[in-house]
Amino acid sequence: MNQKVKNLIQKLGEAIHESVSESEDIAGVVKNIREQGFDVLLMLEATIGLNEVEAEAEEATEAAEEGIDGPFTSNDLSFLKSLRISLTEDDSTDIPDATEA
Repeated sequence: MNQKVKNLIQKLGEAIHESVSESEDIAGVVKNIREQGFDVLLMLEATIGLNEVEAEAEEATEAAEEGIDGPFTSNDLSFLKSLRISLTEDDSTDIPDATEA
């Protein structure tokens, strides 16, 4: 990953932090909790995932060429492929039956 993308991800994290810090809704709820006699420590974790657009478009093209129909995204297809599950109509035996295991 290049430095420009790393900097953009860092800016995104800072923008999320700033949005939460300046939220009047959050400040109001924290104030109400403190009025009930509790101190508040708010920790949020953000996971930022990136997919290259070119790779995603290529996977979608491959799926279309294979004639796969259904409600599957390219991420779904990648996940199934990582589990060595094929979705071609002829390979219906690739998915093991739970009773056979």
